Amino acid sequence: MSDAFDLAIEGGTVVTRDGRADRHVYVRDGRIAAVSEERRPADERVDAAGLLVMPGMIDVHVHLMDPGDPTREDFPTGTAAAAAAGITTLVEHTHARPVVTGDDLAAKREYLSDRARIDFGLAAHAQPDREDEIAGVWGAGAVFLKIFTCTTHGLVGFDAAQLRRTFAAAADAGAFCLVHAEDEAVTADREAALRSAGREDGGVISEWRHPDAELLSLAAVRVLASRTGARAGCAHVSSIAALDELGDAGVIAESCPQYLLLREDELREHGALRKFTPPARARAQADLDAMWSALADGRIDYISSDHAPSTLEQKQAGSIWDVHFGLPGLDTTFPVLLDAAATGRLTYERVVDAYSQAPARIYGLAPRKGSLAPGADADIVLVDPAARWTVRDSDVISRAGWSPYRGRTLTGHAVATYLRGQLVARGREVLAEPGTGRFVPGSGA
Repeated sequence: MSDAFDLAIEGGTVVTRDGRADRHVYVRDGRIAAVSEERRPADERVDAAGLLVMPGMIDVHVHLMDPGDPTREDFPTGTAAAAAAGITTLVEHTHARPVVTGDDLAAKREYLSDRARIDFGLAAHAQPDREDEIAGVWGAGAVFLKIFTCTTHGLVGFDAAQLRRTFAAAADAGAFCLVHAEDEAVTADREAALRSAGREDGGVISEWRHPDAELLSLAAVRVLASRTGARAGCAHVSSIAALDELGDAGVIAESCPQYLLLREDELREHGALRKFTPPARARAQADLDAMWSALADGRIDYISSDHAPSTLEQKQAGSIWDVHFGLPGLDTTFPVLLDAAATGRLTYERVVDAYSQAPARIYGLAPRKGSLAPGADADIVLVDPAARWTVRDSDVISRAGWSPYRGRTLTGHAVATYLRGQLVARGREVLAEPGTGRFVPGSGA
């Protein structure tokens, strides 16, 4: 048997949450075998001089509409966009056909067995008054339970009593709950008033999905998670006021690039192309600066894309009330973070933590994922930190075919992505075929 490693990535700067160092990374049988200052024998060598060597990114909040509406997105296309962007693992949940039971999860896992180009986990949807399903779907390998506190995407919102019962059942099962936090009473009241007034302009989104709706729901999550002992996080936390409402009670705070880059007044110009919820809250650059600072200092625990794409045609095919919520984000989330590091808003170490290592820790995917330590899957992304480029709709791989960040010039992007030691993307060229990606179970399995 040869002593040579299968793959050597040599001469790059290895970056983890704990620091960076010039090291060589060696792979054997799809796992990290060594990270060394010394060069070792290898069957294949990659020169990474001038590049950053990072663990593959992990996006834990993705909607690929598959099975569901493949005109918006599907697994072969969405995971191609992810691979080209430096993402090696994602966690998906589809609103159109929610996973509720263990059998649902097993069926979806089987359906996706030959469709993913990168590794994937699946989230389940908790449903009001169906707490008896939680232990089964958690044991089947769901990565988390998604809960809505307002009716959205056709899914019924939980009231406080239902949320408390669900948290208690999740705590008993050891399951993690990720909550979309907007209060149903406030959103319903605002919608009724705005529709009665005949409003059809883009500005209805920020008034309909009023900040008070998010703050009230975050307070309920904080109190009920503490009272029941549930492990909980809040998705797409939109503002400093929302972070303040969560405080330090132990509820995880997720946020997304749209809350770091987009402003509330863009709704007036872009309408449905800025329709996501909670909507952008920033009214001045100082609001965005404060969110970047919260990400830098860890008040925001991790970043996801909340990739929820629609094509331009779909976004324009109806009134502001009727078109889909959501933005495409898989193509751009990692580049946005790299640009923030290049311009000094973040460190590269914090980028790795916020978009790889922290999601892996929080959702039980570590130590197999989110690490360059020996024994971890050899999921590796090579980054050119100096490359300057402009976001163009024509470069978007997602079926959406557009980006809310088009026209922005960014610094830094992935030049090669490896999944378990296999080169799956070279720049924007996706090499992996559907079926390359494997199912990654949650910690309850």
